[in-house]
Parts: sequence; structure tokens; C-alpha cells
Amino acid sequence: MSIKTSESALPESAWFKSSYSGGAGGECVEVAAAGGAVHVRDSKSAAGPVLTVGPEAWAGFLGLAVERLD
Repeated sequence: MSIKTSESALPESAWFKSSYSGGAGGECVEVAAAGGAVHVRDSKSAAGPVLTVGPEAWAGFLGLAVERLD
């Protein structure tokens, strides 16, 4: 896992906003899959830090998140 504080080198078109992000702000997360990794950022701060994890770690996180929703 890494966290970069500089602007992402990924194009804006690579980022997808979470379907759980509300229109009123707050929980706004964007994800981009590129270069064999998954990149996560706050959509309200596109130039802010980007968390980068491997696909296995991301899949594990999603599995736990889905369990919590059930």
C-alpha cells in the first residue's frame, strides 16, 4: 500500500465515483484501476492524497464492506 500526496498521473477519465457517494457530499470516494493497482481518492480533493493498493487487497476490502452491508 502506498499513499501519494502529489497529483495523480492518472487521467481524470480513469476515475469512477462510488455509487454509494451521496449528492450532498460527505462520503465521496473515487476509484481508478490502472497499472495493476487500485487507486482511491477523495472526490472533493482530486489533487489530494491517493491511496494505492494491490488488486488482492482491494478485493478483500470489498468483501468485508459487502458483508457489513448485508
